[in-house]
Amino acid sequence: MSLWAFLLSTLTSSLLSLLVFSAAAAVISGRRGRRRAAGFFHPYTIDGGGGERVLWCAVKAVQEENPDLDCAVFTGDDASPQSLSARALDRFGVKLLRPPQVVRLYRRKWIEEHTYPHFTMIGQSLGSVYLSWEALRKFTPQFYFDTSGYAFTYPLARIFGCKVICYTHYPTISSDMVSRVLQQSSMYNNDALIASSMLLSRCKVVYYTLFSWLYGLVGSSAHLAMVNSSWTRSHIESLWKIPRRIKRVYPPCDTSSLQQLLPLERPVRSPVIISVAQFRPEKAHGLQLEAFALAVRRLDQDLPRPKLLFVGSCRNKQDEERLQKLKHRSKELSIDDYVEFHRDVMYRDLVQLLGGAVAGLHSMIDEHFGISIVEYMAAGVIPIAHNSAGPKMDIVLNEGGHRTGFLASSKEEYAEAILKVLKMPEPERLAIAAAARKRAQRFSEQKFFEDFEAAVQPILAPKASS
Repeated sequence: MSLWAFLLSTLTSSLLSLLVFSAAAAVISGRRGRRRAAGFFHPYTIDGGGGERVLWCAVKAVQEENPDLDCAVFTGDDASPQSLSARALDRFGVKLLRPPQVVRLYRRKWIEEHTYPHFTMIGQSLGSVYLSWEALRKFTPQFYFDTSGYAFTYPLARIFGCKVICYTHYPTISSDMVSRVLQQSSMYNNDALIASSMLLSRCKVVYYTLFSWLYGLVGSSAHLAMVNSSWTRSHIESLWKIPRRIKRVYPPCDTSSLQQLLPLERPVRSPVIISVAQFRPEKAHGLQLEAFALAVRRLDQDLPRPKLLFVGSCRNKQDEERLQKLKHRSKELSIDDYVEFHRDVMYRDLVQLLGGAVAGLHSMIDEHFGISIVEYMAAGVIPIAHNSAGPKMDIVLNEGGHRTGFLASSKEEYAEAILKVLKMPEPERLAIAAAARKRAQRFSEQKFFEDFEAAVQPILAPKASS
């Protein structure tokens, strides 16, 4: 028996030694072969959200300021340099100086939500390390840009000798999430079973507390952390504790072209309300449907019936199922004649849809920023956004003493805001739209380029001049 135990122990030690040796050899090889390049870790490059716009604007900014620096994109999508460059232009109006290199990743399933039915955050976070390992072994850049929020990859990138720069849209964990678990609030990220149990809620708080500590530890290894809003900055500063390395850089929003293409005074035959967001659970499209149905029921009979346009994209099968449920729900509410769904629209089509709208809906709780809200404002569409985080702290604020939109939290508040927009006189609507458009200029693509370049150049410049 002791002989078998000895052999098993020896075999285990040998395997572990071999594993450590192989890992060390891979790291040494990666460091020696490190490329004069900027590598953008963005596993989902065709998700169609605001994060993808940030990616392409960031690539363009680096290309413009550092033309000698190659840019590569780590992606799990089957894409070519030409197709990604064309997508950046067609979908977001961003013209890259040259197509980026593509480093294809085949282990993306390890960061997908459905892979981890339980302990999803830690599972996806550890999975991102494995995915980053694949990325860095294939292509090791001098500058590692994370534009998707995978903070657990930063220590590994530093081990490979990379300078780590991140653009953080939102913290993976926040004090707000912990508070909701303590309050036993059921949400998309807090299962009803856990919310109904005091014991399970307490256990989840312990899990969140431990994860917060780990998240702060790995996040603090970033050489530069750019954040997209005041709300995100406050949480990241609290968690990562590197305030001097944190810069607020508002995300690039399409303000100038929307202002040029869409005049404020335009004919409105039938009132249209638009909702631009990916079909993800946290976007709370169901609340928008409920509020719209309530507003339609309360609307005076002599007024024209409005239409609600959902414009968004689906990342996966779960999003597609969510879209189908929304369609079924609109029928249950007897408003399907007034609701349209537009999936994966091109940029020019989005502009056309915005041009026909009078109000834009947003209903995500604690939205870190809210690019779609700024696009509403730039297009002369009055925003009706959730009364929290980015919309409340940065975007839907008075401009020159004038209202720029409405904030709401409940179905009733959203319905009331919708009715206000539908019933208000045209001069009042134009006054709000004008103030909103002026405020939107604070979040333009040009402002992003200026702030982004100012933030990253101190890190890129020493290498650029050598």
